[in-house]
Amino acid sequence: MAGDDFRQDPPRLGNTYDDDPALRGLLRRLIPDDVRGPLEAEWRALGAEAAGPLLELARAAEAQPPRHVPFDAWGRRTDVVETCPAWQALQDAAARLGLYAVPYEGALGPHARLHQGALLALYAPSSAIASCPLAMTDGAARTLLEHDPALAARVVPRFTTRDPRALWTCGQWMTETSGGSDVGGTRTVARPDADGGYRLWGSKWFTSAVTSQAALTLARVEGAPEGSAPLSLFFLELRDAAGSLNGIRVERLKDKLGTRALPTAELTLLGARAVAVGGPGQGVRKITPLLNTTRLHNAVNACSTIGRLLQLLRDYARRRMAFGGALSAKPLHRETLASLQVEYEAALGLTFECLRLLGRLEAGQATPRDRLCLRVLTPVAKLASARQAVAAASEALEGFGGAGYVEDTGLPVWLRNAQVLSIWEGTTNVLSLDVLRAGVREGALDAWADDTRARLAALDAGPLAASASALAAHLEHAATWFRAAGGAGDEALEAGGRRFAMAVAAISSGLALCEQGAWALAQGLGERTALAARRWTAEKLRPLPDLGSAAAEARTRELLGLAED
Repeated sequence: MAGDDFRQDPPRLGNTYDDDPALRGLLRRLIPDDVRGPLEAEWRALGAEAAGPLLELARAAEAQPPRHVPFDAWGRRTDVVETCPAWQALQDAAARLGLYAVPYEGALGPHARLHQGALLALYAPSSAIASCPLAMTDGAARTLLEHDPALAARVVPRFTTRDPRALWTCGQWMTETSGGSDVGGTRTVARPDADGGYRLWGSKWFTSAVTSQAALTLARVEGAPEGSAPLSLFFLELRDAAGSLNGIRVERLKDKLGTRALPTAELTLLGARAVAVGGPGQGVRKITPLLNTTRLHNAVNACSTIGRLLQLLRDYARRRMAFGGALSAKPLHRETLASLQVEYEAALGLTFECLRLLGRLEAGQATPRDRLCLRVLTPVAKLASARQAVAAASEALEGFGGAGYVEDTGLPVWLRNAQVLSIWEGTTNVLSLDVLRAGVREGALDAWADDTRARLAALDAGPLAASASALAAHLEHAATWFRAAGGAGDEALEAGGRRFAMAVAAISSGLALCEQGAWALAQGLGERTALAARRWTAEKLRPLPDLGSAAAEARTRELLGLAED
């Protein structure tokens, strides 16, 4: 025997668009043929590039992380952050492919966000997280257009260009040691300047994409009261025309679990020149368009992580020989991959429903119900898909066996990078509270429930009627729980907030699967998504527990060993 000579073939990628029937089918349903036809060539070309040149650039960027050079050779403070050529090439590619531009060009109307989402789903897994500055720049463009048209006229063309030489990217600097998601703890002070602008003084503890040309940040105008309401939103350019930093000192780069190619720093602002976006005040309200945009980018990144890992796992299952045959021939392994496929199609369906609604909103075609549904589903899609991506990345590494734990296979990077998706743009708990606010203060959950009921009713007479019926019953269960928990008080509602948000995600994902599955059956395209819908509704619709009563709270305290306050 020549057993000692055996070498396991690594997993290989084909065209990542052609090999993703879930993405192709969803785009076919959501985008009319006359619009989709010309776009498909772009998706297919990017699918080839993502499996080849872009992937090589991503590997190079991961292997050569950014470096902070605080001083030049003569002791002058320069705070240069050096990134490798591959990192810049990945950002250039995003501009060339239109990832920054598509939502702002006006050519695709309500379908622009779906096209951008398709491009991002193909680009992001081969980007070494260059998708992060892309997300923040997109969010900044939307924020400036909504809240400061004059400033937008000057800088948004730089944020949305297809010319890599003209492109500006924009960071967001919200996190300080005194506050993370709790921006009310912001300590950065803005002092009026003689030219009508402001000078910023303070520290920013976590600033992604520190090599960007611009940033949006929160600060408190000197003399403004404490709390989040009086904060203001500021725009600043990082360097002046001579290339000198604008009153900014880079303290250090973060040593992170993942996203290692992405330059993330701690900064001190020492009188940085800035302008108040739309004037002083209402800063937290003004960052809402930014957060909504970046949360959907986060969700697309999460979906595409699962989808790319599935492509690698399927190929590996055909190559890996164990216990007398290929892994693809083992029923238990096939079952594991099938579970991941259902998670992927559910996350993808929910996320692209959000992109559909956002596209309608930005094209001026959204109904009041559309707006409220998007208000609920944006945090829901982000929180659910992020958790799915982390779980899928862990499952995938296990599926590769020992090779999944060895750095030079390039596989562990998937788990390291996935973990940040549940932290960026709001943790699961922060987003769950946002869902509750949308329901209690804005009535958005009622609008979402009414919309869901109507769409499920349209499936009643079709081949997925049983799944639609199960979703309808779970919707009424969740609505009853929300009313009861709200009646029991704020603490009762908050205690169950995470599970309630996950129930909304399960219902909305199930609806997306059912609609896609019914459409595919009607088009004669096979049962794959219908099978996913049936499996999802059979496994994921779990009852909400009694978390709001005094007895439930006492049990929680007992589990944690906490005495009564």
